[in-house]
Amino acid sequence: MNKYRRHGGPVPVLSAREAVMMIEDGAVVAIVGAGGGITEPTKLIDGLAERFRETGEPKNLTFWHATGLGDRGDRGMSPLAQPGLVKRAIGGHWGQSPRLAEMAERNEIEAYCLPQGTMSQLLRTAAAGQPGLLTHSGLNTYIDPRQTGGRLNARTTEELIELVEMDGREWLYYRAPKIDVAVIRGTTADTDGYISMESEIAWLDSLPMAQAAHNNGGIVIAQVKNLVKAGTIHPRDVKIPGYLVDAVVVDPGQCQLYNAPENRFLCGDYIAEEGKCESLLLNERKVIARRALMEIRDGDVGNLGVGISDGIGSVAREEGLGGNFTLTIETGPIGGVTAQGIFFGASVNSKALADMPAQFDFYGGGGLDVCFLSFAEVDPVGNVNVSRFNGKIQGVGGFIDISSRSRKIIFSGTLTAGGLKTAVGEGRIRIVSEGRFKKFLMKTEEISFSASEALRNGQEVLYLTERAVFRLTSSGVMLIEVAPGIDIEHDVVAHMGFRPLIAEEVKIMDSRLFAEGRMDIREEWLKS
Repeated sequence: MNKYRRHGGPVPVLSAREAVMMIEDGAVVAIVGAGGGITEPTKLIDGLAERFRETGEPKNLTFWHATGLGDRGDRGMSPLAQPGLVKRAIGGHWGQSPRLAEMAERNEIEAYCLPQGTMSQLLRTAAAGQPGLLTHSGLNTYIDPRQTGGRLNARTTEELIELVEMDGREWLYYRAPKIDVAVIRGTTADTDGYISMESEIAWLDSLPMAQAAHNNGGIVIAQVKNLVKAGTIHPRDVKIPGYLVDAVVVDPGQCQLYNAPENRFLCGDYIAEEGKCESLLLNERKVIARRALMEIRDGDVGNLGVGISDGIGSVAREEGLGGNFTLTIETGPIGGVTAQGIFFGASVNSKALADMPAQFDFYGGGGLDVCFLSFAEVDPVGNVNVSRFNGKIQGVGGFIDISSRSRKIIFSGTLTAGGLKTAVGEGRIRIVSEGRFKKFLMKTEEISFSASEALRNGQEVLYLTERAVFRLTSSGVMLIEVAPGIDIEHDVVAHMGFRPLIAEEVKIMDSRLFAEGRMDIREEWLKS
């Protein structure tokens, strides 16, 4: 039994430095949080990083984080990227904390990238004392042990995933982690350790993380903004029971997002007026978001991924269609419009909020009518890579879990990258400066989406760009639409690493996609 484990009485209230002294050499430390500071226990992360810099302790930790924490710079997990502090990191996304990713790229630590949803569900599996999780998620992607098994470098040799056959089908078996320390965050704790999350943008996997550590004989350290008298938090507002919590750290300056004041719209207390949301600038990103909107049907339930698709909600509201379907975010928000960039996942006007593992239960069971994801690389057969390219580890996030069973998959991205400049207006698009890098390649660096699995499952798959639309077929990627004024050979095929199949009749993309103002598609959209 861990010597720091609490046994009844009021919860110890400690400074961040005192709390991280509870973390011992070799511990497996799970840390909650998502990009841009969402539910991130920043004070505790910084306290652990500072303790190691000053004392060289604790040593050889294993970090477990299902979501990507950070600002794509020096925040999030990046402060923990110190030789000797970290032995192994198992993450669902790495690009938000590039300093840790750089250690993995240099082969300095053992490193894995597993699917975000599966990782969050594994915490629940661990909490229940079950040995592991059997799932279809990751088959024939880089997660599959027949490829890399999720391992990110040569230093990493232990197999965490096993291919098994049951009832005539292939499955992947993920071993449940043994969590020694859970580092979580809430808004308010009472003096008995009961924690509410009223100002948090998402609950993420906070509860199963705490349960997994507690039931493994480990400890739970919680960062909160407020401390109140025992029994004064309404029981329906309590998200973390007090018996799970071994120490509380109070940070009165705790922010919902990095360097941002508390916003009651983001935690659902207030509803923003629809008319006050600004329209997106007309550029290639808006073109792609508009074209993606045309793939949604009235009543659909979808998932919105990070990246170029995150403008779909704004475009839908601009067209008066925001209430006709429901877009969800893997971190838990249901409905509403998500923020963009590093703050993706912070939504305004959400209709509900789910625990992250429950959200992925819905996805993995085939609940999604449609999902909108980005692509970095696409090969001739339709495989997609988002996890590692140009030698840089980005991670996969919820991409694999989301795409595994969605009925329709919409991949969005520009045809080329690195300096692409376009001029959009008056019903057409003009390529001002072509990108330096092709994104449609003969071979992807990794496989994050398996085209063969999608075809086997009967999923519909489209690849949207600012100048052309492609469809997945049993014979490979087929060009089916082209923008007005765009020459197929000169403007499309010449900037691909392979020649796609070309439909017998290539349609012209709707000119309204490329014009200022509303497209006014509501009536025809509702009839589709």
